Amino acid sequence: CFVLLSVTFQVAMKFESILEETDGFGRYQIALVLLMYIPRIPIPCHFLLNNFIAAIPSHHCNISSLGSEGIFGNLTQEERLTVSIPVQDDGTPASCHMFSYPQFHLLSNSSSPSEVAVVQCQNGWEYDNSTFISTLATQFDLVCEKRGLAKASATIFFVGVMAGAVFFGVLCDKYGRRSMLLVSYVSSIVFSVVSAFSSNYIMFAAFRFLTGFALTGIINISFVLSIEWVDTKHRTFIGVFGSISWSLGNMLLAGFAYLVTDWRMLIITVTSPLLLATAIWWWIPESARWLIANGKAETAYKYLQKCATFNKRRDFTSRVKLEGHSYTYLDLFKTPQLRRLTLFTGIVWYGVASTYYGISLNITSFGLDLYLTHFIYAAIEVPAKILIYFSLNKVGRRITQTGTLVLTGFCILINIITPTEYWTFRTVIAVLGKGLSEASFTTVFLYTTELYPTVMRQNGVGYASFMARLGASISPLIMLLEDTWKLLPEVIFCTVAIFSGLIAWLLPETNNERLPETIEDIEEMSNIPLKLPICADTTQ
Repeated sequence: CFVLLSVTFQVAMKFESILEETDGFGRYQIALVLLMYIPRIPIPCHFLLNNFIAAIPSHHCNISSLGSEGIFGNLTQEERLTVSIPVQDDGTPASCHMFSYPQFHLLSNSSSPSEVAVVQCQNGWEYDNSTFISTLATQFDLVCEKRGLAKASATIFFVGVMAGAVFFGVLCDKYGRRSMLLVSYVSSIVFSVVSAFSSNYIMFAAFRFLTGFALTGIINISFVLSIEWVDTKHRTFIGVFGSISWSLGNMLLAGFAYLVTDWRMLIITVTSPLLLATAIWWWIPESARWLIANGKAETAYKYLQKCATFNKRRDFTSRVKLEGHSYTYLDLFKTPQLRRLTLFTGIVWYGVASTYYGISLNITSFGLDLYLTHFIYAAIEVPAKILIYFSLNKVGRRITQTGTLVLTGFCILINIITPTEYWTFRTVIAVLGKGLSEASFTTVFLYTTELYPTVMRQNGVGYASFMARLGASISPLIMLLEDTWKLLPEVIFCTVAIFSGLIAWLLPETNNERLPETIEDIEEMSNIPLKLPICADTTQ
């Protein structure tokens, strides 16, 4: 997806015109988009899986090291905990400490004298299994001083996604979208299943990295392949409609996690749709654009003929030929205007992803039911995407991108300054912020495909995806800063959202504008940040 060639067509015809002859939004395109829905549903399940598999349930020290069963006599379990484990300020047993020997006097006097010796857990932990049968934390004892490893597993996954964006970006241009999509399907299944049977944390982390690495191919290739087969005037609709698969998968994750409370089986459950995706891969066509750009015009013509026939366009006769020049990542930084565009889009993508995952991976902060909160966070994305479709068509990409990011930042700011006792108000604002953050994600996918010239578009998308995954991988680590100051993560996410939103204002508007085809087209737009066309239309 990174090396595109400049293409000329006989009878001075551009690809969009040829695609229009086949009916650029007929039954063929609708079938393709629906086929792409199946593999895209597991993506949000894996991306937000840590909300459930890495959950840390209530726990306390295993008190068996304090003595044999006879020492405790006929004491109830509650009384055994009273004499064995100090209590926290909220009255619950301490999670990481225990008395060095039983304090039987506490049965008559609930106060714990300060001089009583307290030590760290000596024989592991006992976990509350009422919500989860098993999680990473209970399986590998990722609590107390190892608590950070549970959140770090999300970072490891996103680093894999970040690396995969570069890897699949290069190979899908060399070997084609369709073949690399199959590689992504198969490798995602294999790595996910192996990670589910990990015998230790290191093994899990390694295969979780590889799972993220493989899944990113599905994300980028399915999006690009869908867009490349759809005509100009329907790309906004296809982009937004396709992104609803993310929200659907996200909502399904809440149901899957509620029904499957063992982390190993949950991973296998959310991966299983990829088996069906692999089975129907044979029906997915190669990108005609990619075939033309890579000297395979005859094969492209066959796919276009098949598209025309499926769409009942019997009069398709156009032929194509090509000439061109190859480009790489380095070309993104060689010329002034393209370099500026690359810098700004990178900041915006980092801000969009960092904010989105900062909110999405922090669903326990309001004290509500874990599954319900996740479902609400996912469900709010659907109306947000419907509204964003009209916003993209009425006010344009630039205002929409800036507005959604800045408003997301203000929602976080409101929750920072609102006392915790107003939990209902805080929850409403958090849900609103989640919807806005998802709207900014939907917008940036479409916006980016329109900003880069045709010869560099896939390079730009690959680079932007890399920056997004960088933001996503750092978000779980930022949340660990709450140990330093509870509000520090929210302050950081708020600042990033508003700053990246302001940077988005420096990007050019692309509504109803002829998209640049070459790097020269970008460089000729000397007033690029000041142009403000008013209509909407997503194009490749």
